Amino acid sequence: MRRCKRIRYKLVPKRLSTRYMGMAQVQGNDIVTAAVLVIGDEILSGRTKDKNIGYIAEHCTKIGILVREVRIVPDDEDEIVAAVNALRSRYDYVFTTGGIGPTHDDITADAIAKAFGVKIDVDPRALALLLPYYEKRGMEVTPARLRMARIPEGAELIENSISVAPGFMLGNVITLAGIPNVMQVMLDAVTPRLRTGKKMHSVAIDLQVPEGTVADIFAEHQKAYPTISMGSYPVFRDNKPSTQLVLRSTDPDLLAEAVDGLKAKLSAKGML
Repeated sequence: MRRCKRIRYKLVPKRLSTRYMGMAQVQGNDIVTAAVLVIGDEILSGRTKDKNIGYIAEHCTKIGILVREVRIVPDDEDEIVAAVNALRSRYDYVFTTGGIGPTHDDITADAIAKAFGVKIDVDPRALALLLPYYEKRGMEVTPARLRMARIPEGAELIENSISVAPGFMLGNVITLAGIPNVMQVMLDAVTPRLRTGKKMHSVAIDLQVPEGTVADIFAEHQKAYPTISMGSYPVFRDNKPSTQLVLRSTDPDLLAEAVDGLKAKLSAKGML
C-alpha cells in the first residue's frame, strides 16, 4: 500500500477576525487538535496547486484549534478510508478537502461512509437545496449532478453559500469542497459548531544577522523553554541575510518570559 504524504506547517497567526470574537470568549482551556486531509490525484501530480492547507491551518489557529498533521492522498478509496480512520482516531477533528463534486472520481463521500461503516444515498435535505438551484438556472437534473446530494447516513450538512451543494460533518470528520472559495465559505459555516481550546499566541523577532549567527543562542534558549515552540526563518532584506525568530505558545505569560529572556541574550551579543 502506498504511504500517504505528510506536510507540516508553522504559521504566525494574524489578529482574530471580529466575526469570531464571540467564539473566542467561550473557548475552553484544553488543547483541541486537528488534521487536514487533502484528497486528489491533481494535487499529487502537481497539476493543481493546493491553496487550502494554509488557509485551514491559519483559520484553526485563530479560533483555538491546533493543526498537528497534514496528509495528501490520491483518489483511491482504500487510501482515503485508511487515512480518515487513522486521523480521526488521533485528533479531535479532521478536515478533508476535495472529491465531493459530480464526476466519477469524486469518491470522498463514499470513502467517508465506508470509513464509518454507514450507508450513503441521496439525502432529502441536500436534494431540497439542489433542485431549486438547478431549476432556477435551467439546469437538467442529471445523475452526475445528483451525486452532489449523496451524503453519508447520520451526517450533518454544511452550508455552501456559493454553489449550494453542501459539505457535511460526520462524527469529528468535516468534509469540505476542494475549490478554495467554496471551501472557505463551508469552513466559515461549520466553525460555530466546533469545540475550541487554548488560543496559540506568537511573537516574531526580526534580526539583521544571518541565521547561522544566532543558531547557538537560539538552540540553548529552546532548551530552557522546552514547552514553547521556537522556529528560525532565514530571509533577505535589502539584499542582506536576515533572520526572523518566532516563538509560539498557548501560555501567554510563559511566552512573554521566554521572549524577554531571548531579547536580553540577543541584546548582550549586539544582535538586537
